[in-house]
Amino acid sequence: MSNTSLPQRMARNVPTELLRSFVAIVEAGSMAQATETIFLTQSALSLQMKRLEDVLQQKLFRRDGRKLVLTPAGEELVAYARQLLALNDRIMHKLGDVSEPEPITIGMVQDFADTILPDVLARFRLEHPRCRLTVRVGGSAELLEMFDRSRLDIVLCLGQHGDRPNSSWRIVGHDRMVWIGDPSVLDQSEIPLVLLEPPCRFREAALRTLAKARRDYRIVLETPHLPAMRAGVRSGLGASCRTRRFATSEGLSILPTGILPEVPEIETILVQRNGLPEAAQDLAELLAQATADQ
Repeated sequence: MSNTSLPQRMARNVPTELLRSFVAIVEAGSMAQATETIFLTQSALSLQMKRLEDVLQQKLFRRDGRKLVLTPAGEELVAYARQLLALNDRIMHKLGDVSEPEPITIGMVQDFADTILPDVLARFRLEHPRCRLTVRVGGSAELLEMFDRSRLDIVLCLGQHGDRPNSSWRIVGHDRMVWIGDPSVLDQSEIPLVLLEPPCRFREAALRTLAKARRDYRIVLETPHLPAMRAGVRSGLGASCRTRRFATSEGLSILPTGILPEVPEIETILVQRNGLPEAAQDLAELLAQATADQ
């Protein structure tokens, strides 16, 4: 008689929601503690475990006084359950037709938006094609204020050591401030300056170092917008202060050292919210790597 003529035993499936509750109980140590992580009542959990035991035809827990202890079958199931749940989550993450995800909100200064952002976005898209992003470009002070008001998940900005360190703040790169502009501005008795409106780290550094060196200056253009500041420098209207990365990416002339007072080093700061989803953490790491590579 061929095998095809034999009655086939119907395959049974183990519901993943039962396995998820089972693992939650094991990891929490009790049903009461597990209710805090999977948001089911203790009686609902108890019914789920009864159903799981019926599906498997195995006792998974036994009582030891007031404690629940795994039976040998329960101990064997734990490893299988974790593997199956991990595979299930991976499938849903990669292929699941889930609702539109919440966007990851990023803030960064123009220096990085013009240089590292295109490559970072291209690399991020390969790993997380379904993710939505919202990018805000602005000054460091503005972006950090938005972060404090929970308007941004990740901020890549510029600062200096000791500004406001905390668990969400880390230094991921260093750059040196440089003077930029047409060299002809150096022939003037008063250095003409093109500056962003306060608050601005570069404005503060330029004015402080000129005052300390007792160099005369006058502000010839002041603007809240970086493109307008860049236009003023490019036109030869005056000198300004920015990072070497910014000057190089924009093709702006870096003024020779020794004529104007030296401006300080500046740090690249990455600030990210605690408990971000995996995709947002991956994006933060890509930003950190990109700034370190510069």
